Amino acid sequence: MNSVPSSLEHKEIDQAYRKNQVRSISFLAVLTGVLLVAVLLSLRAGSYETPMGELLKAIFGMSSDRKINLVVQNNRLPRILTAILAGGGLGLAGCVLQAVLRNPLASASTLGVSQGASFGAAFAIVVLGLGNTAGLGISACAFAGSIAVALVILALSRFRQVSPEGIVLAGVAISSMFTGATTLIQYFANEVELSTLVFWTFGDLGATGWNDLGGMGIVVAVLIAYCYFHRWDYNALLSGEETAISLGIHVKGLTLVSMLLCCLCSSVVISCVGLISFIGLVAPHIVRMAVGNNHVYLIPGSILGGATLLLLGDLFARTVISPVILPIGAITSFLGGPLFLYLLFKGGKKQ
Repeated sequence: MNSVPSSLEHKEIDQAYRKNQVRSISFLAVLTGVLLVAVLLSLRAGSYETPMGELLKAIFGMSSDRKINLVVQNNRLPRILTAILAGGGLGLAGCVLQAVLRNPLASASTLGVSQGASFGAAFAIVVLGLGNTAGLGISACAFAGSIAVALVILALSRFRQVSPEGIVLAGVAISSMFTGATTLIQYFANEVELSTLVFWTFGDLGATGWNDLGGMGIVVAVLIAYCYFHRWDYNALLSGEETAISLGIHVKGLTLVSMLLCCLCSSVVISCVGLISFIGLVAPHIVRMAVGNNHVYLIPGSILGGATLLLLGDLFARTVISPVILPIGAITSFLGGPLFLYLLFKGGKKQ
């Protein structure tokens, strides 16, 4: 008699899991399709209008028009790949930060990690005079700034037992301090340094070359590999730290390495494209509404979502008042600000 309800319950759970699996995979497929459409639209956007067939040939340098080959390979294609790598990296970093800190409002921009990286880059350009050198020194200083913020956030979260809401407020305070420090550095910068620093404030996807893409791609690939390998560990954290420890997960090591890699990825992205806000907050939440909290699907969804959002934002910035190109950082802030307020009010209502 007791075995019948147990069997039916197991069957219902299995059916629910299969249904969620199909829904999640379908959503990821749709998101991939939207990203491909955004790539094609971005490939065509610009003052040099060309048939799509010629543009696709130009990707491999096979167009009959040499100018089209140059425009695509030296301008449009690097810009598209920059948006995909930067958006995917920031989206994944936000997803992982939300998991290890168990805070739905966590992201590189809301916790002050991005602002710390931006300050490090500004310090390298003005104080250390690295503005005219290769990006390695700037990336190192940006990473140092982001790590400094991450260590403070980690200490507040683990050792002072600050609430998730308190962590966000601490991030706001840290962001304000680093923004003020960056402004002071700008005040003492000369004209050349100041023009370079404006780049960090606005964000620009068109200033990267193939060398920058290579470095960014390696860092994003390392983060993806580590996070997907630990996808089940992040799922275990959803049930609490005690449950994760009982399952044999080294929670402290997982948290520390995850935050270090997220900071490294965010700092490298910022050193290449400038300060891009809220992608890491918006993308995981949009994906989470469709696939839930299962990181098996949430991790690739956050990558695809971040890449799609940043690419669509850049497309909007390039075409809305063409030929003027709007700063991508302003576009993403307009996108993420309302969602941030919505999440705050939603969390307040739950309490």
